[in-house]
Amino acid sequence: MRFLVDADLPRRTGELLGQYGHQGKDVRDIGLGSVRDEMVAACAQHEGLCLITADFGFADVRNYPPDQYSGIVVLELPRNATAEMKLGLVRRLLQRPELVERLPGRLAVVGFRGVRLRPA
Repeated sequence: MRFLVDADLPRRTGELLGQYGHQGKDVRDIGLGSVRDEMVAACAQHEGLCLITADFGFADVRNYPPDQYSGIVVLELPRNATAEMKLGLVRRLLQRPELVERLPGRLAVVGFRGVRLRPA
């Protein structure tokens, strides 16, 4: 699967995705590191990438209907989350390939209590 990594995630996220056989494109590498959420979402949509972010605004299905994306993954984290905490939640998702393959057209909220998938 191909992911668009939002700027609020560690740079190592792309490397972690690669360890599980996926590709990650970091918004900071394509000039979208400090743009509005709508532009990040449009890029993910246009390029057919699954967006992965810690920005809970992307979980608002009224603004970002999951069926219009190749998947949206939102990490549910405390405000003081460390890079390692963020990578741990990404790893939690990637260790469940049956969930990863169900991401297109869905919203996944990944937290310390598990992964919730919004139905397609």
